[in-house]
Amino acid sequence: MSDLFDYKKEMSELRFTEIQKKALAEAAASAARTPSKRRRPVFRTALIAAAMAAVLVVGSSAAGILPSPAEIFTPLFGGAAAQTEVIDKIGRPIGASDTDNGITITAEAIMGDQYNAVIVYTLTRDDGERFLPEGKSLDETHLMIDGFNGASWVKGGAHGGSWFVDEDPEDNQIQLVETASSNVAMTKGTANASFEDLQYWNAETEQAELLYPGKWKLRFEVDYEDCSVRLGGGETFSQDGLNFTIDEITLSPIAVRVVYTADSAVVWSDAPSGREAPENAPRRQRYLENIEILLTKTDGTVIDLGGSGGRVSPDYKADVSHCTKGQVFDEIIPLEEMESIRVGGVTYEIPHN
Repeated sequence: MSDLFDYKKEMSELRFTEIQKKALAEAAASAARTPSKRRRPVFRTALIAAAMAAVLVVGSSAAGILPSPAEIFTPLFGGAAAQTEVIDKIGRPIGASDTDNGITITAEAIMGDQYNAVIVYTLTRDDGERFLPEGKSLDETHLMIDGFNGASWVKGGAHGGSWFVDEDPEDNQIQLVETASSNVAMTKGTANASFEDLQYWNAETEQAELLYPGKWKLRFEVDYEDCSVRLGGGETFSQDGLNFTIDEITLSPIAVRVVYTADSAVVWSDAPSGREAPENAPRRQRYLENIEILLTKTDGTVIDLGGSGGRVSPDYKADVSHCTKGQVFDEIIPLEEMESIRVGGVTYEIPHN
């Protein structure tokens, strides 16, 4: 990590010890107690436990008529008419699935833009019985799954997140939502996803326990429409003793991506695998975390996206750092509902065609 820092992916590629799993579960429980602005029946958990091994197994298509992307994404990302219209335009059904030990995992649908994507998977008990242990719900059953690091068609640096959703705790299904942001185009390609051994955290025994053993491998084609707009090109701002040039802003109804250059090459300190050197934290803040991104909607709502993940790559010959920062939104935001975006003090009006 001496010449590159890919924020969030560093954490997503770890295998967790039992002690670490406990800490994650406690953090997730704390997050679950915090009121959420999302309309989702949401419970998030740090479930990406390992880098995905390369797989070339094709999952079988789900039988029958595939559900529409709107059916899949509307409960998760908003169901207003304008939001549904966006989903219908950019979403694509998938239907690839794999079954092991009575559990079927299906990649249901995908939507995205040039640099971001969202995939929804459904985990199903084939016997029709309640998916989670009797009397348990996601806010108290902290799920973890090994082997999962989706969006493997991404060829460059990537970051993202994933979480479980259970709309009906009494039925035989739960959903897994994955977001991915990349520094290379990802609207077309082949995606591979691998899953192994669904576990949960037992608060009484303070141990991770196996819920459903198995190995599931999926492969499916990615092909969706990019409806993003591009802004910026050469505007500058200064902060924290650095001068920044905004190279490009990509904005779509599902995500934002900001590419900018700092006038100094950051020097990262090495640390043991899976850890960050203490002196890297303030450097990461200067080049990445402190960069303001504020999205203003036409109704006056301001969304703070400054906490987005990203990537900082120094160029020592030119003595600059190339930075990318962005994220998938918590909800679909049609472009016509966006008024402006502010990056590092520079404000851009959003064009409405």
